[in-house]
Amino acid sequence: MSLAFLVATLVAVVTPGSGVVYTLSAALTQGRRASVLAAFGCTLGIVPHVVATISGLAALVHASALAFQVLKYLGVAYLLYLAWATLRDRGALVVDDTRTAPRSAARVITSAVLINFLNPKLTIFFVAFLPQFVTAGEPDHLLRMVALSGVFMLVTFVVFVAYGLCAAAVRQHVLGRPRVMDWTRRVFAVSFAALGVGLAVTD
Repeated sequence: MSLAFLVATLVAVVTPGSGVVYTLSAALTQGRRASVLAAFGCTLGIVPHVVATISGLAALVHASALAFQVLKYLGVAYLLYLAWATLRDRGALVVDDTRTAPRSAARVITSAVLINFLNPKLTIFFVAFLPQFVTAGEPDHLLRMVALSGVFMLVTFVVFVAYGLCAAAVRQHVLGRPRVMDWTRRVFAVSFAALGVGLAVTD
């Protein structure tokens, strides 16, 4: 495994996207446990893209405009739904967080998985990214791609957990300030909407 791969992976993972935004949202609304679950779900959502890349299904998505557009707009719709749900859910951030029941672990993870699963850019990223670090004709090249994908997922999980724990550390400060809570909710809603729009204009 090359240093170039690790650096490229770190840059790709650290750059904020929908997974990071969701993890931060989970951390601020429900705390550290939810942020770790969100990070796990986002990481788990990478698996279908890895499988698609290794099996060749990603080539179909890359080559077929229809397949790409269907997956893309499903992702757009889900991000816009998250924006709407975040904006209308005034109870998501409350001063006394015992007033509302926390979201179940399954729900947090499922939402996180869907965020990455419905992102065709992730599949295209793996199509362009992984082959650069696998020599053509190399023995056991499939195993190498699996290993590299595993490293990518591990880095994703670690970085997302770090993001989440940092956000959770300031959660109490946010919960004690109603105006900050309100603006935080709006920022997350706008972020999800902006990511949805960004995905919609992806060619």
